[in-house]
Amino acid sequence: MNYLETFNDIQTFIFDVDGVLAQSNVLVLEDGKLLRRMNTRDDFAIRMAVELEYNVAIITGGKSEGVVKHIRSLGVTNVYSGVRDKVEAYEEFIHAYDLDPAHILYMGDDLPDYDVMCKVGLPTCPQDAAHEIKKIARYISPIAGGQGCVRDVIEKVLLLHDKWNAKTE
Repeated sequence: MNYLETFNDIQTFIFDVDGVLAQSNVLVLEDGKLLRRMNTRDDFAIRMAVELEYNVAIITGGKSEGVVKHIRSLGVTNVYSGVRDKVEAYEEFIHAYDLDPAHILYMGDDLPDYDVMCKVGLPTCPQDAAHEIKKIARYISPIAGGQGCVRDVIEKVLLLHDKWNAKTE
């Protein structure tokens, strides 16, 4: 099965934040907090997926209240923040909604994402992901983290499901 056939089977999206939704280079403020830069096109695609009733979750090791607030403003209710064990958060999410891993797309960029990526139907990553992650990804977006790679994968799924133009026509 090629990756486009796998995109057609996707019903759930799970994303990491740093290096995926946000650029991996962050600004460190004087108080030690991190300032992340995110892409509004990713935001649009996430909001669209939520409105079309796809399952969307965020699993991140980061603890930014601002990021959580922003993600929730897009309609995402399943936000796992400050996670040390991403597999544990992933299993909690899929069991809560009785999800089939074969129908899940996960996008990660670095070693903390590795184990979860091995459990889903379509492991994906941004163009600038760590080489270990690229080795296990079934799809590598040509777009870097924080620059629209999330929209890239959501758009592919919605196009295959003939839902991408539903809001724009």
